[in-house]
Amino acid sequence: MALPIRGNVKYLLQFIQKRRSPKRLLYAGQCADGKEPPGGRVFSGIQPTGVPHLGNYLGALESWVSLQNQYPSVLYSIVDLHSITQPQDQALLRVNILDMAASLLACGINPETSILFQQSQVSEHAELSWILGCLTSMPRLRHLPQWKMKSKQKNEGSVGLFTYPVLQAADILLYKSTHVPVGEDQVQHLELAQDLARIFNNTYGDFFPEPRALLSSTRKVKSLRDPSSKMSKSDPQKMATVNLTDSPDDIVLKIRRSVTDFTSEVTFDPEVRPGVSNLLLIHAAVAGCTVEEAVGWAKGLDTGKYKQLVADAVVQRLTPIREEIERLRGDRGHLERLLAHGAQRARELAAPVLKEVRHRVGFC
Repeated sequence: MALPIRGNVKYLLQFIQKRRSPKRLLYAGQCADGKEPPGGRVFSGIQPTGVPHLGNYLGALESWVSLQNQYPSVLYSIVDLHSITQPQDQALLRVNILDMAASLLACGINPETSILFQQSQVSEHAELSWILGCLTSMPRLRHLPQWKMKSKQKNEGSVGLFTYPVLQAADILLYKSTHVPVGEDQVQHLELAQDLARIFNNTYGDFFPEPRALLSSTRKVKSLRDPSSKMSKSDPQKMATVNLTDSPDDIVLKIRRSVTDFTSEVTFDPEVRPGVSNLLLIHAAVAGCTVEEAVGWAKGLDTGKYKQLVADAVVQRLTPIREEIERLRGDRGHLERLLAHGAQRARELAAPVLKEVRHRVGFC
């Protein structure tokens, strides 16, 4: 049986499209005076692809750690429901979930400060996703860039892949989240969460806050073999990606073989010299300095010697993380108990929200 509010959805979507401003998400989670807003709740998720790589760490996980100390309520989810939009080996998925948990802890996620949990263990995510899906039009989802890209690769793809952004919106709204750390490629998906919060509120009464974007200040880390593409775990070239569990020798080898150019001087010019510029960005990020300072440290070095400087800095930054991941991997029971405890804490927040949603929709 169709929901009685379906007739309002088209009007609401048209109203939102007219009112949408391209700048509406360009907050950095700050007030006009530049200060962090008081209170608030942060939510973000990461797929269980195993151990993250350097790009994941510098582009997202490092900021996740700092957000723990900036907001009173923070939730980080290993989003395994999202992961099955692509075929998964069941045994490997179980391993990857625990490996991701170990990696997040090793990077600095504190399960006492943040709620760290496995998405599928909180069934409210799926139920809210269905309700929000009934407020979402198919044309709205077709316009999202991820569907356009992946459906071409998969010859249309699955229903799950098509509705993936609705589940993302449910993840965020289920906890009445106010802030979401995102990369620029995820901004349109967060816009959908904002739209659905407005549609729900207009239909059933004010309830969900509109979540704001926390845009990362770190530029995307590029592939070491193809600096026109971002670093990726799925890259078929093993020399292209630095994983958090790579040995010091592996890191040195990968950076030594990174693509640069025939100019020996180290300069920052992403358009003309993408390979060298990528190394400078990595160096600045792991050393905690500006790109200009990294260029200064490279003065007098050719690119070959500079690569060794970058490799040493990366090894120094990742060694304690690698060692902690390996230690945590040795106690799977501890990781399982930690995720179970996190799921219990997440359900305590999610259950009353979904109960109110169900009441407003008319289920109870």
